[in-house]
Amino acid sequence: MTDPTARTIISGATIATVDALGTEHPDGYVVIDDATIVAVGAGIPPEWAVRGGGAAGEVYATPPHIEVIDGTGHLLTPGLINTHHHLYQWLTRGWAQDNILFDWLVALYPAWSMIDADLVEAGAEAAISVLARSGCSTVADHHYVFPKDSGDILGGIVAAASRVGVRLHGTRGSMDLGRSQGGLPPDFAVETTSAALQASADAVDLYHDPSREAMVQIAIAPCSPFSVTSDLLSEAAVLARSKNVRLHTHGSETVEEDAFCLEKFGKTPTQYLEDLGWLGDDVWMAHCVHLDDEAIGRFAATGTGVAHCPSSNARLAAGIAPVPQLLAAGVPVGLGVDGSASNESGQLGSEIRQAVLMNRLRAGADGMTGRQGLYIATMGGARVLGRDGEIGSIEVGKLADIALWKVDGVEHAGIADPVAALTLGAQPPLTRLLVHGRTVVENGELTRVDEPTVAAAATRAARELATRAGH
Repeated sequence: MTDPTARTIISGATIATVDALGTEHPDGYVVIDDATIVAVGAGIPPEWAVRGGGAAGEVYATPPHIEVIDGTGHLLTPGLINTHHHLYQWLTRGWAQDNILFDWLVALYPAWSMIDADLVEAGAEAAISVLARSGCSTVADHHYVFPKDSGDILGGIVAAASRVGVRLHGTRGSMDLGRSQGGLPPDFAVETTSAALQASADAVDLYHDPSREAMVQIAIAPCSPFSVTSDLLSEAAVLARSKNVRLHTHGSETVEEDAFCLEKFGKTPTQYLEDLGWLGDDVWMAHCVHLDDEAIGRFAATGTGVAHCPSSNARLAAGIAPVPQLLAAGVPVGLGVDGSASNESGQLGSEIRQAVLMNRLRAGADGMTGRQGLYIATMGGARVLGRDGEIGSIEVGKLADIALWKVDGVEHAGIADPVAALTLGAQPPLTRLLVHGRTVVENGELTRVDEPTVAAAATRAARELATRAGH
């Protein structure tokens, strides 16, 4: 056995493991060696951990450096997992504030067609910083706008995530169905089918890490049925499976999308996408607000995942996704912020409460519990991204992506259930966020990047894009 170089012991916290049994410890500990969880339990940490030895009685040649964190007054959960975002949209927050999706897109496409790698990197770093400060350890980003001569946009997003210190599930998205062909985006914002496919293959070759401990993985992600040709959808599915990477797109977000698919293809979005090879346990779709019982059944039968984005769906008046029905059917469901131009908060932690409350509006007071909200924000998201063997719960052998929430402050002092502090109350202060065993946030502050510098760069980028767009 290799000697660990570093050990972190967190003790005294209320632990919500989000494992298959929903195990919780009102007063428990977690022991981390380097990037891996090696012990979880109730009570005080075991003697071997404190001594610097191993669980099986090993005596290490070089004892690990031990950091002990007092978790008293805290809730410990897995790091949160964001299954859908558009990081570049940080630069257009506050635009088109009172529009439904199609009108909002039409208003913003011209500006988005003027982005470049430098602008996107600055916006992405700010968006990822806010996600991390809200307890998010894994970010899935759907980027699909690649103007001519705009540089290595995906590379900029990868660099931003690396600096902040989170895991990135980036995508090489695309649009090839311009307005002249019956699509929604303007022609100047789309690529050719062949160019999009080649760029997708290149992105996987350049940035995708298939290993268990990967900090960067890449999926192939044509944008939506109303901005992508059927050729691109079907060929992208073949390409992704040939490279053993996942597939992502938008699906059934609005009634207008349903009407578009019925008019253009004579099918619902789910029927259309399934016919093109877009249902499967290697696929996840964003939103899925307007799924009927038949569609839910097909998602369940095929293992197709859903990224639930409650605040964005409310901002654009898209509706309330049938999350309780999806969970009851066994569909993998994760939580998503969506682009910050349709969810100006940009925080993931607060989306747990939004998901719970919004789904109760649709399904009743017992339609969705707070712990179901925590589940979709953690283990559900890990299932959606195909990482449930590695992240998403606090279990021995999993990677140490951990959030430690302060629940004894004035916002939550005396609360009967610490889990409810996170799932129903105001978002608790984040005392520590570990990603791969490394501290990314401490006492609410980012540890790896300078926040004022990140904020200033994002402000300059947003102003530059607004100037280019004449906004």
